[in-house]
Amino acid sequence: MQPLVELAKKSIEAYIREGKIIEPPEVLSSEMNERAGVFVCIKKDNQLRGCIGTFSPSYACVAIETIKNAISAATKDPRFHPVREDEIEGLEYCVDVLAPPEKVNNLQELNPKKYGIILVCGNRKGLLLPDIEGVDTIDEQIRITRLKACILPEEETEMYRFKVKRYK
Repeated sequence: MQPLVELAKKSIEAYIREGKIIEPPEVLSSEMNERAGVFVCIKKDNQLRGCIGTFSPSYACVAIETIKNAISAATKDPRFHPVREDEIEGLEYCVDVLAPPEKVNNLQELNPKKYGIILVCGNRKGLLLPDIEGVDTIDEQIRITRLKACILPEEETEMYRFKVKRYK
């Protein structure tokens, strides 16, 4: 199992079973030691079960970012009830490490399979990861991101794109 995915899995299992927040590994890979935004998504029976993350780094390293966001994805995603202990065995995990966002000036700079997007309107921000099943067009990617951020279609936004390193 990929180390970041294993870390997310162990974080969720320890928290759900014991109420414990694990420590990062003593020896960190170069990627785990970097600073970056991280999203952790959980699936059960190929259906989304939780997904929480950070646009930009909130903690000292990707390892801690992964631990905190994994626990939040399992327990704080407002779309779902918290993961129960009897569900743990059937869960699948995905960890996305975000590259720094780049400002977008032209829609031709987007590609929903390659780039995620961030829309900003005042203090409202919405993010949609890249390569999401069923999101095949730029218009659909923007529509969903606006909905997530409660940004109306006629409201002007700043737009950013980003790549991810996706681990499953």
